Amino acid sequence: MKQLLYFSAPWCAPCRMLGPLLDELSETYPIRKINIDNQPEIAREYGITSIPTTVLLEDGKEKERKVGPQSKAYYIQLFK
Repeated sequence: MKQLLYFSAPWCAPCRMLGPLLDELSETYPIRKINIDNQPEIAREYGITSIPTTVLLEDGKEKERKVGPQSKAYYIQLFK
């Protein structure tokens, strides 16, 4: 099973741009939003140093990682 982890923070301008898109996609795809200020232990576990960062997990293992906003088509393609 695939899951997308979305690391962000409310003070991050690019995160505020990407957030609504991933909120929309989360209605169809398994996307977990992680606020690095509220959940720093998860950010450390995944070695997050820049936000926004998305990490695609497949069967619990990291398959792909991107820093910065991407297109809607990119995120949809991850789940194909």
